[in-house]
Amino acid sequence: MWMMAPFILNSLLNFVVSLLVAKFLGPAEYGRFVLALAVAVVVQTLLFDWLRLAATRFYSERDRRERPQIRATLDSAFAVLAALAALLAIVIWALGIDLTLTHDLAALAIGVAISNGLFDFASALVRARFQDRAYGALVISKNLLAFALTVGGALLFRSANVALVGMMISVAGSLVVGRAGLIDADAGFGAAERALVTRFLAYGLPIVLANFLYQTVPLTNRAVASQINGFAEVGRISLAFEIGIRIVGAVASALDVILFQIAVHAETTDGVGAAHNQISRNLGVVFAVALPAVAGCWLILPSFQELFVPENFRGPFAHYFTLMTPALLAFALINYGVNSAFQISHKLSPLVIAALVASIANSLCVIYLPPTPDASRFAVAQSISSCSGLAALLAMMFLLEPMWPRARDIFGASIATVAMLAAGAPMRAMTPGVLALFAQVTAGAAVYGAVAYAFDIGEMRSVFAPKIRARLKR
Repeated sequence: MWMMAPFILNSLLNFVVSLLVAKFLGPAEYGRFVLALAVAVVVQTLLFDWLRLAATRFYSERDRRERPQIRATLDSAFAVLAALAALLAIVIWALGIDLTLTHDLAALAIGVAISNGLFDFASALVRARFQDRAYGALVISKNLLAFALTVGGALLFRSANVALVGMMISVAGSLVVGRAGLIDADAGFGAAERALVTRFLAYGLPIVLANFLYQTVPLTNRAVASQINGFAEVGRISLAFEIGIRIVGAVASALDVILFQIAVHAETTDGVGAAHNQISRNLGVVFAVALPAVAGCWLILPSFQELFVPENFRGPFAHYFTLMTPALLAFALINYGVNSAFQISHKLSPLVIAALVASIANSLCVIYLPPTPDASRFAVAQSISSCSGLAALLAMMFLLEPMWPRARDIFGASIATVAMLAAGAPMRAMTPGVLALFAQVTAGAAVYGAVAYAFDIGEMRSVFAPKIRARLKR
């Protein structure tokens, strides 16, 4: 369970780095920076994400000892793909190919895809073995280096290029720090097996295709918005979305790291039925965490913007964030909840279908929504797209994989969130600042916690009440 701590720390430090990079680069240069990152995410997803997924699903401490060919195959595949991607980056830079991004930014985007893909792959390897200390060393060292190099580069040079180079160096440094936990002595390239590559691809490809389609939505929106509204507006809408994803992801994904591994362990030790029961419980927990997290973000938005958002992003930040709150909730439920139901059952084509629905919905919105003087229609398109994908996925889960959370968890979390909003909404009229933020967070957490305890959401009362009684008796 301690693995959740470095995971949350990773998300929170990424959040801080994003705000500081935006502050030092300014809206226009930050717009170029996030567009390059969007390209990097799409390239990383296509080339490397199936290896991360395979490591999570097929690699363990036992496999490390008894089946070194698994790690050898994973490492060999990554090395080949990284070499091809690096060659492509060199060609783009050497030929000076300029599209929406300049050739140097495009080449750097591919470099960031390789480095971030390597970090996520390495993290998956140590998480699959439940190596908390090794995972913590990777996360902490990467973020400390990113703070120094990425933020430092943005501060000193005001350049998206330098900030991207800082990101790549920070990953390299973290892998040097955490190398002891990543070395498998018997997993040389010679032990790799082509049959395993086919198996890993068969498992990961549908998820990769789904993630790729989802990632093309923000990439498309940012690219089109850069042509219509300029890079400064791209920077403003992107900061709102990125910060929202960081906050929601910090909470929901920290649970997912543990919950999905528990489900995989249940399948291995007790069979498919036990894994399905665990996934059903997981869905209720994720919903009970994601819903109040997104609602709470909206609740504290005025004070959050005043205290943390760079001055030249304020105003548009709150506007875009509000428009994209449905997208944030859908993102959390899809990625950290519903997807796992299909992953554990090895029925992954629904993920691709839902992502395709989301991509089509976004394209239709971009084409047919009325033009706006800012990038509002792209924010609305993002929310409609994400909610469309979630609706499609839920419909298919109902028909194909009826692993539903307890009704009490869904109903209780909804009632608790409404109560939290009712308690905190009047405080939005307070002067934004530390006092208002503290009052909203305290009141919201207390109200939600009390109602959640009453409904026994996620069996919270069943787990904690005996421990509390035992402690009081001491």
